[in-house]
Amino acid sequence: MQGWRWWRAGTGRGRTGAESGDDTGGGAGPAAARPWHSMDTVAVFSSLATSPEGLGRDEASRRLARHGPNRLPEPHRRGPVLRFLAQFHNLLIYVLLVAAAVTALLAHWVDTGVILAVVLINAVIGFIQEGRAEDALKAIDRLLSPRAMVLRAGERCIVDAGELVPGDVVLLQSGDKVPADLRLFRVHALQIQEAMLTGESEAVEKTVEPLPEEAVIGDRRNMAYSGTLVTHGRGSGVVVATGSATEIGRISGMLAQVRTLTTPLLRQMSRFAAWLTGIIVAVSAGTFLFGILVHGSPAADMFMAAVGLAVAAIPEGLPAILTITLAIGVQRMARRHAIIRRLPAVETLGSVSIICSDKTGTLTHNEMTVEQVATAEAGYRVTGEGYDPHGGFLRDGRPVAPEASPVLAELTRAALLCNDATLRRDDDGRWVVEGDPTEGALLVLGMKAGLDPVFEAEMRPRSDVIPFESEHRFMATLHHDHTGHAFAYVKGAPERLLEMCSWQRSDDGQAPLDLVYWERQMEQMARQGQRVLAIASVPFRAGVRELRYRDLSSGLVLLGMVGMMDPPREEAIEAVRRCRSAGIRVKMITGDHAVTALAIGHQMGIGDGRSALTGSRIETMSDMDLRRAVRDTDVFARSSPEHKLRLVQAMQANGAVVAMTGDGVNDAPALKRADVGIAMGGKGTEVAREAAEVVLADDNFASIAEAVVEGRTVYDNLRKAILFILPTNGGEAFTIIAAILLGHMLPVTPVQILWVNMITAVTLALALSFESSERDIMQRPPRDPDEPLLGAFFIWRILFVSVILVAGTFGLFLWELDQGGDIEQARTVAVNTLVLFEIFYLLNSRYLTASVLNREGITGNRYALAAAALLLLFQLLFTYWGPMQLLFHSRELDAATWLRILLVASTVLWLVELEKVVVRRLRHV
Repeated sequence: MQGWRWWRAGTGRGRTGAESGDDTGGGAGPAAARPWHSMDTVAVFSSLATSPEGLGRDEASRRLARHGPNRLPEPHRRGPVLRFLAQFHNLLIYVLLVAAAVTALLAHWVDTGVILAVVLINAVIGFIQEGRAEDALKAIDRLLSPRAMVLRAGERCIVDAGELVPGDVVLLQSGDKVPADLRLFRVHALQIQEAMLTGESEAVEKTVEPLPEEAVIGDRRNMAYSGTLVTHGRGSGVVVATGSATEIGRISGMLAQVRTLTTPLLRQMSRFAAWLTGIIVAVSAGTFLFGILVHGSPAADMFMAAVGLAVAAIPEGLPAILTITLAIGVQRMARRHAIIRRLPAVETLGSVSIICSDKTGTLTHNEMTVEQVATAEAGYRVTGEGYDPHGGFLRDGRPVAPEASPVLAELTRAALLCNDATLRRDDDGRWVVEGDPTEGALLVLGMKAGLDPVFEAEMRPRSDVIPFESEHRFMATLHHDHTGHAFAYVKGAPERLLEMCSWQRSDDGQAPLDLVYWERQMEQMARQGQRVLAIASVPFRAGVRELRYRDLSSGLVLLGMVGMMDPPREEAIEAVRRCRSAGIRVKMITGDHAVTALAIGHQMGIGDGRSALTGSRIETMSDMDLRRAVRDTDVFARSSPEHKLRLVQAMQANGAVVAMTGDGVNDAPALKRADVGIAMGGKGTEVAREAAEVVLADDNFASIAEAVVEGRTVYDNLRKAILFILPTNGGEAFTIIAAILLGHMLPVTPVQILWVNMITAVTLALALSFESSERDIMQRPPRDPDEPLLGAFFIWRILFVSVILVAGTFGLFLWELDQGGDIEQARTVAVNTLVLFEIFYLLNSRYLTASVLNREGITGNRYALAAAALLLLFQLLFTYWGPMQLLFHSRELDAATWLRILLVASTVLWLVELEKVVVRRLRHV
């Protein structure tokens, strides 16, 4: 320490933090943006006006007052009242409020209450969803470490992490959560798990040497970032950034600025509401003027007719059907392990054209697994997945017993004993490694060879250990058996162990090391994206109880090499194939190295296995260049949060509907920006879950494919409900228009129209929400998000069915009047004709173009049959029950009248099925 004080005095760096202005890091000042990883430690301490002894307590207090606490700033949020009122700012809601006002003018208070209840429910749902979205920012705060061990004036003390300031010296040890962004200046076998920022499943081995300025986060091995976890070793670092200036704070700022896109369905509904509102207002005003100017009708009568027309045309039940259909989709998806946090995301999943998936934990298990073992005379494939110790060994595709090969048996024993990890089962029955993931993989390898860790430790107890350190790049353990033999097992970087080994072991004995052979094995494993470790042994004389570095410098016997990686999920491979058949392109965006990403992508069927776009290349590309690049590239490596966000935006700019999966804090901005953000529920961070619309309970990519099926089904059912509701509303509206044009009395009163709309919406239209997935649903391409909700075919079907309903309803109304019936009886016939038309048309609506004239088409949806039966019961009450007759001015009907109604109403079933035949033939021409 005396030398350090002399250096500060000699270089004139003895100023206090107050004298050094804003040049002490943290906050948003210039130092916060400095490339600390590229500076040597002397320059870092100089810039921060501090020393390895830490700051004095007074200086720390002054800096805390200047830079503020080590916490993320609270974002500005609207108050609850404004947030609630904002939910009503929607054109379709305005239409519903107008409808409620009209029904209130008619003193139909029940219908007014129903419509207002629908509006209120929608507003409450939106209010809750917006509040949950803001929780994503709050969740980041929970990642920050609450306490930290620091040096203040050379003395160790524990302080609240919120009190850390730039220049503080923080001491780290295994199990600590890093409390701020640190430039490391002293490490001892320090390893930090940074998956939340980089997506890499391996803990990162830390160093102190300066690195190139252009190094991405995953390569900045001399930095420790706030919120990451120390898994092994010890270290010391100086705080270079706190609060919003940390990497996690920067991501929080990005998250606050990311604009969430509205879903394709809501965009379509907004356009549809505007279009429908304009037509209803124009037609209602036109009929009002026509009646007065052409027929000379009283203005009061024509006003009520115009009101009746508006009530007939407005699909009051549509928002309720939309919400209920989405809610049913939520329940179905939950059964497939996809938890929906925002209702519209259900339908958006059905229109996804690109799925951007993180690698670690989504496509892979997030569990390091030994996949290959190479000995001097053979190569072995290791079976089994993740940390589950069930598996075996294959040689040339055939199973082999480890004990059949003495060198394989000894290698697996060395992997088990030269190891500090433990394996256990958690409460859910999953195998969990405690310790370094790499050592966990080696432990599992030994157990797959049939070795018992407890028994082996008793038979060959450990006498001494040389822990892994970055400068030596190996770990060694000294053992002895109960017959007096002593030996050491060594594992480490293959390049280092090849320098230490003079011999290689085979089943036939010992031979000189074949360096060319082993370099070829290393290269072959590395090409497959595997991390390679070498394992060696060396005998000692009996009685040795201490390991020394010089005893291991040469003369070791190489047992073999192992290749390990985080393997892809088998079910995820099948899910990627299904997505491709559905026209959905799957892209991998990961923080891992390009070689590993390409290897996993090749196994998954993602990309061409040869080219990947790295983060450093993305940095140099313009937005237009990136838009072109994402069309042809499916694998993106070494990606930072900014890169992921830019990639999602580039794909959206190309017209794609993008789903983004992720589990780390680094994924949160892209999750929020994507059309559908999908977070991992098991191993994902709370930040990612709060930023996403969908959470996978099983962390499995295969569940996304199942969710796409449900999303497409939901959209199909919504289209069926719309294609059912609009022709029936159109039939009611055109019936009134026809009466006005011909100068007749209204065949259906506004109150009766409200009755029909209300009971059919809560019965018949709702039944279509329960339709199951159609067989070809994953063979269709994704739908165009910009296509109108009502295409040419839909408009034709609406007009075609509306004409059928008008002709039948208005025709029977006139028939009853011509036969001497009074107006109330004729209107009762008209109302019942409309309702039976809708029951028959419900069957047509089960399939858009396929025939329903089969057993499945007629009886396949039990909800539709139950809804039809319930509706018939309502109509019997409407027709025969005294209170209903008094309220709706209905009259009893005889059997002959019912027969006429049934025959006329059934015509819609036969005519629409005939139209479907024509449509199917035209599509095949």
